[in-house]
Order: sequence, then structure tokens, then C-alpha cells
Amino acid sequence: MARQTIHSDQAPKAIGPYSQAVQVDSGKMTFLSGQIPLDPVTMEMVPGDVVAQAERVMLNLQAVLKAAGLDFSHVVRSTIYLTDLGDFARVNEVYGRYFTGAPPARATVQVAALPRGSKVEIDAIAVS
Repeated sequence: MARQTIHSDQAPKAIGPYSQAVQVDSGKMTFLSGQIPLDPVTMEMVPGDVVAQAERVMLNLQAVLKAAGLDFSHVVRSTIYLTDLGDFARVNEVYGRYFTGAPPARATVQVAALPRGSKVEIDAIAVS
């Protein structure tokens, strides 16, 4: 996959593990549904705070990527949904550990509620 990170000095620099834009050549696109912190074995919410929930969400996304023959380096766009933007820094730290190269473009939004009382949900688009 030809992937190029786009940066403009005429727009604000990224303030976290995301890129202003990611440009890719046409390829196979994989749209990952939003993942919440469900344990895939028990189908129950993982216990713990937003950090534990974010970790489980990222592991769930990683498993779906792997099933598609992909990894986080293929992710070009993601959205983080939080029920409390006060949790942003802690979720951002967990999220950032999964992107060792140029991170994808991203949006983060606060929502009124998420399924099963989750504090965080993340979806993604990957290109191979």
C-alpha cells in the first residue's frame, strides 16, 4: 500500500497520535465497525476504568485487523467516541501505543452514551 502522510504548516499541527491527513493509492479498503470493551470470550464488559476499556477496545480492533490480514499500520482513519472528553488524555495514551509509525487521520468526539454503558468506542478504516 502506498501511504503518504500529509502535513500543512497552514493548518494546526497534530496534537496527539494522529496525522492531519493520510493519502493512499486505491486498494482494498476495510471498514472496521466500532468496538466497545467487550471480552470476546465472555461477551461481558471488561472491568476497570477507561484505560482498561480503551486497552480492550484496541485489542478488539487488532483482532479484527488480523482477521483481515492487516495490522494498525494499515489504518488510515479512525474515530474515537468518548462519553466524557475528560478521559481524552488517558485514552489517547493507550491509543497511541498501537501506532508505531505514522498515525492515521482521526476524529474524537464526546457522545451522550455508548452501548452497554461503555466509556469508549473506536472505529477505523484500513487500506491494503
